[in-house]
Amino acid sequence: MKLFFTFLFSAIFFLNFLPMSAQENQVLVFHKTEGYHHQSIPTGISTIKTLGDENNFKVTATDDSSQFSENNLKKYQLVIFLSTTGNVLNDEQQKAFEDYINNGENFFGIHAASDTEYDWKWYGNLVGAYFLSHPQIQEAKVIVEKAKHPTVAHLPKIWSRTDEWYNLKDINPKINVLLSLDETSYEGGENGENHPSAWFRELEGGGKSIYTGGGHTEESYSEPDFRKHLLKCILFAME
Repeated sequence: MKLFFTFLFSAIFFLNFLPMSAQENQVLVFHKTEGYHHQSIPTGISTIKTLGDENNFKVTATDDSSQFSENNLKKYQLVIFLSTTGNVLNDEQQKAFEDYINNGENFFGIHAASDTEYDWKWYGNLVGAYFLSHPQIQEAKVIVEKAKHPTVAHLPKIWSRTDEWYNLKDINPKINVLLSLDETSYEGGENGENHPSAWFRELEGGGKSIYTGGGHTEESYSEPDFRKHLLKCILFAME
């Protein structure tokens, strides 16, 4: 018995001092909605969990905003806002999330993450832009702006796909655009030649913020190219 406990304590000590790359990364998928609720959210959660099972990161999904506390957030290397809408965090929870990001951790916004927390300027800067409007779901041409970036390197230069395409406001000038929309290829675009659809930013605290506008439809999450885009965004954020 003494030998068993000696082995157990040694194993715990060893695991605690493993480098992060050798441990399973933890990802929090937050999907609370106070506005429009996307029917694709369960499919998105299932997709991200499958990607985690296949790529050595563990996914916790919640719509419980009380999970945004200092002690809880420190477990995660990445927080994903999956089609959140409206005011989803109170003042104390906002402060905990700001501290998490400022301490060098990472954020990934998917689709309606840009339709969230309009009165929280810090969040607007983090996500990179706010939702303004959208036309009907339709096919559009998506232009790959940074063909060598790992999040989009697998895509063709012109990526034609069907989704709900957001018009944007308050675009952060510091974002690095990964994908943009060709407004001549569909009806209802309102941003003109500067119409980003996915982007990233290196943050002052050392972490990353990345956003992709796709993911409104359930069908999006069964598209091989979109699934790989999601995976590469997650892995890039946790590098």
